[in-house]
Amino acid sequence: MSSARTLRGALVAAAAAVTVAATGVTSAVAAPAAVARTSHQATQAALEAHVRAGIPGLLAEARDENGRWNGSAGVANTQTHRKRLPQDRFRIGSISKVFSSVVLLQLEAEGKVDLDDTLERRLPGVVRGNGNDGGRITIRQVLNHTSGLYNYTEDAGVWKSLSTDFLKHRYDTRKPADLVRTALSHQPDFKPGTNWHYSNTNYLLAGMLIEKLTGHSYADEIGRRVVKPLGLRATTLPGTSPGVPGPHGRAYSKLFDDSSPKVYDTTEQNPSWAWAAGEIISTTGDLNRFYSALLGGRLLPERQQRELLTAVPSTGDAGQTGYGLGIMRAVTSCGTPVWLHSGGIHGSTSLAVSSPDGRHTAAFNLNGDWGGDLAALVDAEYCGTSKPAPDTRDRRNGHRALQRLTALR
Repeated sequence: MSSARTLRGALVAAAAAVTVAATGVTSAVAAPAAVARTSHQATQAALEAHVRAGIPGLLAEARDENGRWNGSAGVANTQTHRKRLPQDRFRIGSISKVFSSVVLLQLEAEGKVDLDDTLERRLPGVVRGNGNDGGRITIRQVLNHTSGLYNYTEDAGVWKSLSTDFLKHRYDTRKPADLVRTALSHQPDFKPGTNWHYSNTNYLLAGMLIEKLTGHSYADEIGRRVVKPLGLRATTLPGTSPGVPGPHGRAYSKLFDDSSPKVYDTTEQNPSWAWAAGEIISTTGDLNRFYSALLGGRLLPERQQRELLTAVPSTGDAGQTGYGLGIMRAVTSCGTPVWLHSGGIHGSTSLAVSSPDGRHTAAFNLNGDWGGDLAALVDAEYCGTSKPAPDTRDRRNGHRALQRLTALR
């Protein structure tokens, strides 16, 4: 996980790309149920281990056939020492991405767009120049990160404003179109459909697509189609507002310099730089409700659900892991299949996980953006142990792939 602690790793998920064929995809299939348990002792122990390792505080909620469990460790505020509470809100970073995917898939089901439409058809003239060609990139490739478009948060100037110069720019407003133009000032990473690379630029374009197709803000569409129907009362899209509404603790950051002894309070920031790629604020409870509905098939028709869960290889192991449309398939060290996404933004590291049927969900938040082992949290909850399963080649490969996927922010 140490590679995920730089800006390129923790915020923009610069993972080693692997070559994939345009048709090299796998669909979700029936899988064995997660390990049935009546205790979350291993999960609580994993939370406490993170505090011993230096994270100020963690929050967790799990829901399964035995009901709801809430866990926490450490503190929400290092000055007042207030404990973390189940109702605390936090920034979820890239877990936001699948909200936009759901809206676009609903629009496809309504006949308003096709995932195989090109960007040029739906956003004419937006993706051009320096070898970038929107006429060769489909909406599907945008959502599964095979577009080849450069990740704008890897741009040197943007990176500086989000890391070493963050305190100077934390309240700046950035417009999605300007950030896309920054990405297009770079040549693409590869030809569309021939490789995989996590790029926040893709989800800026997803938000722009939603607005072009509906005539409404992408935030309003997510609110109308997802947040309100599911009763996600603590989930908000802040836009340019720098505060966190409702009950919340503080967010602590080393500004992506893990070796620095200095820790900054980054609770307040203008998240417009993340927009549709990662601006949402939520709670562990709301994330579990959302993932249960998402994996339980209650948000999309059957065809669009299959598209959501059709995954392309993203870590070199196409048999066990892959990236769908804003959500990732992985396998725990004990062989349990899960769908998940992690999210990182200054002072907040989050993870949402579900069994394939949506019946066992878990959500976590760390209020520090350094260190942390999200894969260990997944293994603790879904395997019931903080130690790896008996050592086999398949188990080792599966756990390494899980670590790579949970490093994506």
